[in-house]
Amino acid sequence: MRGILLAFALVISAASRAEGDALQMVGQARLEVLWWPVYESSLYTPGGDYVEGVRPLRLEIQYLRDVEAQDLVDHTRKEWQRLGVVGPQSQQWLETLARLWPDVRKNDLLALVLDKQDRATFYLNGKVLGTIGDPGFGGDFLAIWLSPETSQPELRLALIGKE
Repeated sequence: MRGILLAFALVISAASRAEGDALQMVGQARLEVLWWPVYESSLYTPGGDYVEGVRPLRLEIQYLRDVEAQDLVDHTRKEWQRLGVVGPQSQQWLETLARLWPDVRKNDLLALVLDKQDRATFYLNGKVLGTIGDPGFGGDFLAIWLSPETSQPELRLALIGKE
């Protein structure tokens, strides 16, 4: 039995490495507010170049301070309002995020992976938090960082490899 479990673990590990190797870093950026570091972010795509709409895609955010889950949801709401992402669907997504996201602690890594079908899966420190299957969610969520109208244009340029 022990040998079967070890073999199973090796197969899972190899599959995870192969999937991770398929995505290459496009860019990295650090968000600071009034000299206080908030997070380091990284964007990954299949070829290491950002092309809007290309999937799979992974956005990683490593927090450099503690942040409560409700603050993450509130900031998402604020950014969506700024970008014009409003309505019943966005409210439903915010409610789902409030259920999915825990409070994050310094050095926690929150990741979003959009697969080829535009399903959005969130991970915290490698553990699956949940998936939002609505194909409209992923692009609207990524717009917070990747839209030309983002509130953080320098961060966007660094993430998409243009800085």
